[in-house]
Amino acid sequence: MTLSPSLEEKIKILVESLGFGLYDILSLKENENQILRICITKQDTSNVESQKVSLDDCQEVSLALSPLLDVEMPDFEKYYLEVSSPGIERVLKTFEHYKGAINELVKIKTFQEIEGKKEFKGRLVSVDESVLVLGNDVKIPLNAIKKAQTYFKW
Repeated sequence: MTLSPSLEEKIKILVESLGFGLYDILSLKENENQILRICITKQDTSNVESQKVSLDDCQEVSLALSPLLDVEMPDFEKYYLEVSSPGIERVLKTFEHYKGAINELVKIKTFQEIEGKKEFKGRLVSVDESVLVLGNDVKIPLNAIKKAQTYFKW
């Protein structure tokens, strides 16, 4: 299932109108089921408690999105709508994702070797439009990143 850019924009506008941020839209298949997963964040980042997405928040967004998707996707095969937070260990895809992960632990895989390695772990210290910097002063060009995600040390 592929969503049009205009539908993605409509989803973003609706999610933001409810006071949330749209983190990601994923279309995937799990156990033969087509799933449309909408990941949301809280826009209020004044403290850690206000950043947590609750089950009630997910339900609110799901109830608001369902009519939009029914109208915009009438010909799509059967799918399940899931609304969730991106989680404590989340994939980083966009510049905004990286900015939001500053001071968090990250795992990075690169397309090519940098300082003799293709995999890095560390605290994300800073990011700009072209490079991110880990706490051990490793600089990784954004265009060299194959996969990135936050991780939690249990």
